[in-house]
Amino acid sequence: MAPENATQVTEFVFIGVSDLPELQIPLFLLFLVIYGLTVTENLGIITLTRVDSRLQTPMYFFLRHLAIINFSNSTVIAPKMLVNFLVSKKTTSYYECATQLGAFLVFIVAEVFMLAVMAYDRYVAICNPLLYMVVVSHRICLLLVSLTYLYSFSTAVVVSSCVFSVSYCASNVINHFYCDSVPLLALSCSDTYIPETVVFISAATNILFSMTIVLVSYFNIVLSILRMSSSEGRKKAFSTCASHMTAVTVFYGTLLFMYLQPRSSHSLDTDKMASVFYTLIIPMLNPMIYSLRNKDVKAALRRFMEDLCCSLKSLQ
Repeated sequence: MAPENATQVTEFVFIGVSDLPELQIPLFLLFLVIYGLTVTENLGIITLTRVDSRLQTPMYFFLRHLAIINFSNSTVIAPKMLVNFLVSKKTTSYYECATQLGAFLVFIVAEVFMLAVMAYDRYVAICNPLLYMVVVSHRICLLLVSLTYLYSFSTAVVVSSCVFSVSYCASNVINHFYCDSVPLLALSCSDTYIPETVVFISAATNILFSMTIVLVSYFNIVLSILRMSSSEGRKKAFSTCASHMTAVTVFYGTLLFMYLQPRSSHSLDTDKMASVFYTLIIPMLNPMIYSLRNKDVKAALRRFMEDLCCSLKSLQ
């Protein structure tokens, strides 16, 4: 425990992506563009999959929730990060930090399992098409999404409570650009064995379990593609599958790098770069990978823009 005369930290100070003054404005502009694209793309997917009747299928239902998760996760991190590029002292209160960590954990865990759900959905659609509407009915879709959010919220409560159960009474400078468990625990002035163990077990269980579902699903999908008689069909399916697997590999790879290595080998500067990928870059890329290469989404976007133009002309 912390000494009785130690002062409990009431605020934390972020170092940020970089502490070099000359990089603050260029980095602000770069991440403003990234966040702007993330918001535009994910809100676009959410809107299209809600209003277009041809996108009312399980695949697009899950895609809509992935977009909600990506938008929310970026919004938990990016606005505060952007403000910090423009101010000299990058501070956050103790309770604001705890709230940010909890919200981040809700959406990052939800994304981990939503990717597993989407992989399973594609597995059923390609490998068992005759049973698809039975196995992935509307009720099952609602159940899978509800369980994903419920589990991610429960995990966030447990992990964030453990991280903030320790004492912070020495340094309050976080070598990061948001409140995350690993850099926070590095600041603690009390024993962190239990919270570190909880973080490691939670991350390992969530990542490895969901990654197993993804790998098994895509392995069976690839086998089904190889059995296709049409070479054109195989080429198209492999193209889609390869892009999805690339996105999944980058996402899981950065999470494995961040959370499943021992504390002794952690480099917080390297961890920051990994965090940029799964909090900002991947949420921007996911709509492009999962949607904008899809002819149904392109057609829906074209219909939406045509309807919007017609509506604007009728108002003139």
